Amino acid sequence: MLLQPSIAPSPQRRSHAALSSCLAYAPPLPSGAQTVARSSAISFRRSQVSCSSISMVHTYGTTDYENRPMQKWNVTYRKISLMENNSDASAAQVLSQAESEGKRFTKWELCKIVKELRKYRRFRLALEVYEWMNYRGERYRLVASDAAIQLDLISKVKGIPNAEEFFQKLPDTLKDNRIYGSLLNAYAQARMKENAEALMDNMRNKGYAYHPLPFNVMMTLYMNLKEYDKVDALVAEMMQKKVQLDIYTYNIWLSSCGSRGSMEKMEKVFAQMKTDRTCDPNWTTYSTMATMYTNQGQIEKAEECLRMVEAKIAGRDRIPYHYLISLYGSVGNRDELFRIWNIYIATFPTILNMGYHAMVSSLVRIGDIDGAEEMHQQWLKARATYDPRLPNLLMQWYVRNGQLNKATEHLDRMTEAGGIPNSNTWEILAEGYILERRIQEAMSCLKDAFNAEGAMNWKPKPALLTAFINLCGEEADTASKEVLVELLRQRGHLENQAYKSVFGSTDGSPTGNESEKEDDDDDESVELHLNQLDSTV
Repeated sequence: MLLQPSIAPSPQRRSHAALSSCLAYAPPLPSGAQTVARSSAISFRRSQVSCSSISMVHTYGTTDYENRPMQKWNVTYRKISLMENNSDASAAQVLSQAESEGKRFTKWELCKIVKELRKYRRFRLALEVYEWMNYRGERYRLVASDAAIQLDLISKVKGIPNAEEFFQKLPDTLKDNRIYGSLLNAYAQARMKENAEALMDNMRNKGYAYHPLPFNVMMTLYMNLKEYDKVDALVAEMMQKKVQLDIYTYNIWLSSCGSRGSMEKMEKVFAQMKTDRTCDPNWTTYSTMATMYTNQGQIEKAEECLRMVEAKIAGRDRIPYHYLISLYGSVGNRDELFRIWNIYIATFPTILNMGYHAMVSSLVRIGDIDGAEEMHQQWLKARATYDPRLPNLLMQWYVRNGQLNKATEHLDRMTEAGGIPNSNTWEILAEGYILERRIQEAMSCLKDAFNAEGAMNWKPKPALLTAFINLCGEEADTASKEVLVELLRQRGHLENQAYKSVFGSTDGSPTGNESEKEDDDDDESVELHLNQLDSTV
């Protein structure tokens, strides 16, 4: 019988990845193979609004994007999306130019553009579309759902302080459950536990905690902080208050049980889920359990769950294939890995970056570096846009296997091909230089990481900072340590609990209790997805 605890749990192995989403929850793709098509939206109630907030994260592939008829908004969206790596260009320029040529955008069209940009993580450009609309308030009436989306974008592009300022300046008429939920999500993404808990209490007092959505956000935050007992406490609160557990609540609860190594409890939660007439296990349920079984070394049960994932794929959704590829890589089943890949490439006319990312990551994980390099070359020939996360996978392998020169050569090829390194690229190289005890080169890479586009959402690995600080101490290089502390202070990281264990206080004094925790390869791995109640147009 599937999911029966007949096999004694093996000693717990380190999880490949932390929980990466809450509401459209699927377990994070192992070893950094995170989904590119992530998005966030706030909607605590089903209501007719004039702007669609965001598409469900796991349904964007149900219709082939490249086979849909071209629409007017799509032409403009593509022009804007191609500007992602050009910091001097803006979405406003494209929109203003289109209007000067006689095009008049409806609010629906602009919100559709925002939705697509968010889907593919073009957060800066999506925010610029909203800012362009804000300057034309007489034409585009923005409502509470729009404010919630803008706050979410501001937190991603400009940081939490700016999002809080935006929240404070909103009129009371726009401060409904959605805007509170958006700020709660921002706090959860930043792992600002005290802020999130205080805001959740405020939402309880205002009567906004009547839906599973805010509970799911907090459950995911506690999952990321490994405070699993608090996940159970929230579930108990929902039951006491008769807040209906939804599919996402169950998926997070399953993951919480599995993450603490309790396969028996996970299976009991699954049994309860199957008796709940309001919930039907979906492919994310089985991929969650497959991840947990894999982490416990119960490969037979993991593969049985993966077969259920494949059986649950509906329509032409791409995302389950990405998870199947990654999870078969985790269990080391090369035959199934390529079987799923062949089905995937035969099903879809074009392969998105994420498909190649999942495959390269899996090949690296099973030790087939030649195959990973060959797959990377296939991606270079087929790619529509340059995603630095793919070459990062190979660079990290080179660094951790003592091939720093090969990693730097890979970076040179990336820039020659038009790619722009992200913060993780520079962090990987910094790790290599630290291993070779080259402080100045490592410091230069860390500076580049803090200055890279999108660095506001990047959080350096505490273990890497610990290694750098220790090296500075061994080499009596206090100047480099002070530079690093100042960079962290400027970003507000010294107040983050994860870094307090490294530096101890805001003056950068170490506590001697440095954290060994490493984040996932993807600096967005803890991003929460508030897609549960997609608002209608």
